[in-house]
Amino acid sequence: MRDLTPTHGLPKRDGAFIAFRYRNFRWMWCASLLSSSGSWLQMVAVPYVIYTITGSGAWLGFAGFLGYAPMVITGPYAGSVADRFDRRKVLIVGGVIQAAITFVLWFAWIQGVRNITFFLVILTLGAFAGGFTVASWQSFVTELVPREHLLNAVTLNSTQFNAARAFGPALGGIVLATLGVSWCFFINAVSFLAMVAGLLVISVPPLVRAVKVGKSRPIAEMRDAMRYVRTVPGIVTCLIVVFSLGIFGGPLFNLLVVFATDVYDIGDGAYGLLAGCLGAGAIIVAPIVAGSGGRASRSRVLTVAMLAYGIALVALGAAPIAIVGAAALLVAGAGYLGITASLNTTVQLQVKEEMRGRTMALYLMVLTVAIPLGALIQGWLVDIIGVQWTVAGAGTLFLVVFVILRFGLNRLGTMDSVDHEFDADDALHIAEAEASEAAIDPF
Repeated sequence: MRDLTPTHGLPKRDGAFIAFRYRNFRWMWCASLLSSSGSWLQMVAVPYVIYTITGSGAWLGFAGFLGYAPMVITGPYAGSVADRFDRRKVLIVGGVIQAAITFVLWFAWIQGVRNITFFLVILTLGAFAGGFTVASWQSFVTELVPREHLLNAVTLNSTQFNAARAFGPALGGIVLATLGVSWCFFINAVSFLAMVAGLLVISVPPLVRAVKVGKSRPIAEMRDAMRYVRTVPGIVTCLIVVFSLGIFGGPLFNLLVVFATDVYDIGDGAYGLLAGCLGAGAIIVAPIVAGSGGRASRSRVLTVAMLAYGIALVALGAAPIAIVGAAALLVAGAGYLGITASLNTTVQLQVKEEMRGRTMALYLMVLTVAIPLGALIQGWLVDIIGVQWTVAGAGTLFLVVFVILRFGLNRLGTMDSVDHEFDADDALHIAEAEASEAAIDPF
């Protein structure tokens, strides 16, 4: 049965952690945390290995491109899969495949393989496997909590991702410095199996789906999603913002190894801690974002978050020492969480259920077009003008996009509406939540 009843004995009042009252959400959150932590741990090792072998920012950019570009290809199919099949089963199968690919990477490393082409091929296969599941991950959360708690659930889901982004790189730096690269790969492979184990204990009833199994037309269905999205101004705004976030901020994590090596000249362990600052900043701000609920409009949260993120990128580019760079990364992590939580929640609330999987796939496709494009451009620029000027320039352009959207086109307000086809109970629950929490506005 679908568990949408709060656990007995837990507090009944609303708060920053209300989604944890639902058993299925707790299991999904823990499973995601394990998998995300392992992935971020490995993401510390991969840029380190590539930069050690090649010494080139352009190769880092190309690796970033291959890590995300396959998701653009899989996007239409991922959306179709999310709308047609049991999302929990899709995630379990995907987790097993990703574990197998990562075990191959681990085994090759311990056998002495140091070929850059091999690494890029394996990374590309892993990106294809992840690409088929990403829309199901994003859509699955709506099956685990009532709709009036969706903002809280989405924010907590983003929080676990960012907690992993803090814990994973910090642990990755320690593992890299003490045990070596192979253990980073091995731990990530095991984390995928742990994620699968968590999903196995979740039980949700099958959804009644408007799209029937056996009539798959992924490309045509994605075109339908594009036509649908054009009629929803708030989702169009989200797509513009997420593209800007991907192209200007997406390459940042891969470039941190250049900061650590060429700018700050710090060791492997300190590099992991530096990378972990992005996630730590998100964790610090998460209770504010998760608890905001109806107290602050999504457009207001996004305004603060975009400003913080853009300024932090500029500050990182200008930071002369590691401690200043770490502070800028903390702010960047906080801004990133605010942006992604606002965008994800807006899309989830404004999309029709029968279009949810394909719309989330389109949203993620836009992000995964922007990130590899940004990785190629910024990786090339790093070799020409240096990493600091590259990142500072990206932050400046991100702020320009914000100014145009906020003051030139006045588009951010379109994010505050909800799907007009909500049923009466959904609308009532959301109105009650907004009214009960309107007295306090942290923004």
